[in-house]
Amino acid sequence: MKTLTTTDELAQFCEMARAKPYVTIDTEFLRERTYYSKLCLIQMAFDGDGETDAVLVDPLVDGLSLEPLYELFRDTSVVKVFHAARQDLEIFFVEAGVFPDPLFDTQVAAMVCGFGEQVGYETLVRKIAKQGLDKSSRFTDWSRRPLTDAQKKYAIGDVTHLRQIYEFLAGKLSESGRSHWVEEELRILTHPDTYTILPSDAWKRVKTRTNSSKFLSIVRELARFREGYAQSRNVPRNRVFKDDALVELASTKPSNLQELGRSRLLLREARKGEIAEGIMKAVQDGLQCAPEDMPKPDKRDDKQQVNPALADLLRVLLKAKTESSGVAPKLIATASELDALASGQRDVAALNGWRREVFGEDALRLCDGQVALAAKGGSVRIVKLQ
Repeated sequence: MKTLTTTDELAQFCEMARAKPYVTIDTEFLRERTYYSKLCLIQMAFDGDGETDAVLVDPLVDGLSLEPLYELFRDTSVVKVFHAARQDLEIFFVEAGVFPDPLFDTQVAAMVCGFGEQVGYETLVRKIAKQGLDKSSRFTDWSRRPLTDAQKKYAIGDVTHLRQIYEFLAGKLSESGRSHWVEEELRILTHPDTYTILPSDAWKRVKTRTNSSKFLSIVRELARFREGYAQSRNVPRNRVFKDDALVELASTKPSNLQELGRSRLLLREARKGEIAEGIMKAVQDGLQCAPEDMPKPDKRDDKQQVNPALADLLRVLLKAKTESSGVAPKLIATASELDALASGQRDVAALNGWRREVFGEDALRLCDGQVALAAKGGSVRIVKLQ
């Protein structure tokens, strides 16, 4: 297998790929020690029968530009095929602000085609390509050079088998008329908001046991500081301080280094210097927040509002719908969405697009008492009520 190390070589391969109906792509990266992923390797393949139809691209080589790849991404005549594309797309969006168009994600397509939830690439290779994969190189350090033959073989397998998987799933979607279902999902994957984390919104990802607005104000400021610090220095947010330490700090509200030092959960590096100063300023900013600017607790998740009997019926309906459609349940509706429906909420994804077609319409009728569920043998059917 060939490894491309110059911009000219990459441009030549991308030019050949642009004459094909699709190209399969994957990446290897590291993220354990950084906020943003470090791109270490790109694998690409198109349908062909020669040694040049599948290559590795080494983005760590000095002087290599990925612009030919980005031009291929912008070429709408060529489908760009990934498996579980989210992290790959984040890398390219952060690096160059570009998304592959059009995109096909075989993991999303497989869930629509009845292969289960979050189906792995290895499973699809076994079931569709009838091949096995050596995954022993999965957790190796992809930033080290030279790459071993085992690493190269593992990496290229992630795009060569993907060709057969793509053709099989694309055919299934065409036969079933569900291609637009996948397209709806991919619009989310190719939207900038999916990958943009604003420090001001980072607090929404922190789990707390209280809905006190004043407490949440401190949580918001601590999360804002941590996210901004992590982004600016390209370090994982947990290396600044972890969520449990953040919640502890919001509770203890330290105002000086001595009080900060009493924290049980704070890393030693965070008890001094810029991080310590940032923590204390964030706490004070949270305490001084005006009442009208404080975060408002989201009461939509209040479990007391949920009709438990209706929630159980919705679960039965979802199971019946997934069995008849062959679509993975969590792709249609999550448990929290079912509870939201049972509490009267209507701003849930299960009521939009193809999900409404498969499940949402009947779910609304069930909530409104227009239909009932009847069991016969191992099946469940919907009965209209007069």
